[in-house]
Amino acid sequence: MSTEATYKKLTNRLLTAFSAVLITAGFAGASEIPATEARQSTSQQHSQGGRDSMAPRTITDDRYAPLVTSGERSKPGQGADHGKLSGGSAVAQNIGNDFWFYYVDVQLFNDFDNDGYYHGIDVLLDVDTIYEVADVYAVLYLSYEGGPWNEYAVTDTFAIFGATSDDEYVVVTELKTGYPRGSYDLLIDLYDTYDGQLVASYGPADSSALANLPLEDYQRDDPRRGDTVVVVRDGGGALDAWTLIAGGLYVLAIYLVRRRQRL
Repeated sequence: MSTEATYKKLTNRLLTAFSAVLITAGFAGASEIPATEARQSTSQQHSQGGRDSMAPRTITDDRYAPLVTSGERSKPGQGADHGKLSGGSAVAQNIGNDFWFYYVDVQLFNDFDNDGYYHGIDVLLDVDTIYEVADVYAVLYLSYEGGPWNEYAVTDTFAIFGATSDDEYVVVTELKTGYPRGSYDLLIDLYDTYDGQLVASYGPADSSALANLPLEDYQRDDPRRGDTVVVVRDGGGALDAWTLIAGGLYVLAIYLVRRRQRL
């Protein structure tokens, strides 16, 4: 084999290897790593007309611990500590036929960078009961990529009146920080304020409208950021290692190409 053919073969192999390194590095950083920062969100609550009510009943700024993304996806009602019960003691359950979710509608909003992931969640609840009137409140949870449930909002106490549709309740939340881009499931637990019992639940098993919601927080929903890739750093850094390898192959390939041209 001639010297020119040898250089040509070696150059092609180096260019192929260089492309493979770039592709591998891209795949390594394609999935965003779950956030470790504290979660923050703002929620508006609407009653007396649901979404037709222009003025919110309550506006809250909520802060939670970092998102839990691994572990058993257990029912959050047991041992829940969501500020409505003292001490975080185990929550009694009385799920039966006295209370039920007649209708739940979820709408997503605000996708500033047009990547298909939203930082706003609008949840409408229509809860019914066998009683003429009852006071209840709801706790809302998100699950990241099939992981454990994480509370993200708690409603005020609100009244429901039998099986009427005039008592819809709406929770509109904007996720500020702590929610990485991904697929989320939504779960709603309903509590009777009379005795603090968990009386009804509604989640992705009950409606596909509460499953696989494409969400991210406001900090990540920024069109100026572009397609920023988060890379796990181990020791010297995964990004640094791939960059050095790819750069070295590229420089060597260019050198061989130029040398071949001079032959």
